[in-house]
Amino acid sequence: MDSSLKSKPLEAWSAVDMRALLDAPEVEQAAALIKLNQALQLLNAQERIEWAFKYLPGNHVLSSSFGIQAAVMLSLVTTVEAKTPIVLTDTGYLFAETYRFIDELVERLSLDLKIYRSEQTAAWQEARYGQLWQQGLEGLALYNRINKVEPMQRALAEQQVGTWFAGLRHVQASSRERLPILAIHGRRYKMLPIVEWTNKTVHEYLTSNDLPYHPLWEQGYVSVGDTHSSQPLSLGMSEEDTRFNGLKRECGLHDEI
Repeated sequence: MDSSLKSKPLEAWSAVDMRALLDAPEVEQAAALIKLNQALQLLNAQERIEWAFKYLPGNHVLSSSFGIQAAVMLSLVTTVEAKTPIVLTDTGYLFAETYRFIDELVERLSLDLKIYRSEQTAAWQEARYGQLWQQGLEGLALYNRINKVEPMQRALAEQQVGTWFAGLRHVQASSRERLPILAIHGRRYKMLPIVEWTNKTVHEYLTSNDLPYHPLWEQGYVSVGDTHSSQPLSLGMSEEDTRFNGLKRECGLHDEI
């Protein structure tokens, strides 16, 4: 990579430059990403997504768990590019409300949904290992590798993904407080267009665009995953306490890939 690229303003970067950055030494990538993120901070979420589709390598996908505020990213990305593949890792343990929410949003937003699952069914896993989510951090780690990490790795490979959009935000957990808008993970870019959005910003977007929260929002859930690892927010709890019995926040999908 031309060493002068890392000091370029955002508008001076070309698609060729962004592909070349993937082959640069890590120290050059880090320096360039600092400048790119500083420039991206000046854009709104839709402008970041538009820039990504124009300059970041394809294929582009959005991963979604169809959680409480999933409609925000689904709307933002598909407004820019309607046929963006939406990757869902289905564990087989989602709430019935989640499956119905998926159906609702797929129809309403005309989503190109790509569903990936473990090669082991939920019943087969329980026969082999028991209920892994009840077996402490080690059991949770194995459960997440089988049901979330491996299916997502397969999705990224099969879809030949060059740019991965996700809806992670700083306020969701301490593990997400320092996430950048744009990062490089191996041979692909990962973009978090709404990473600095507050819950108020999310609410305003959903309201102004007549988009729904997940139906369990009305029952006090602020984060929804599997039935066995999600609970409503109660007094004294933080958002991350409502997942995995407070043992951890991340399933591995975003911190191992």
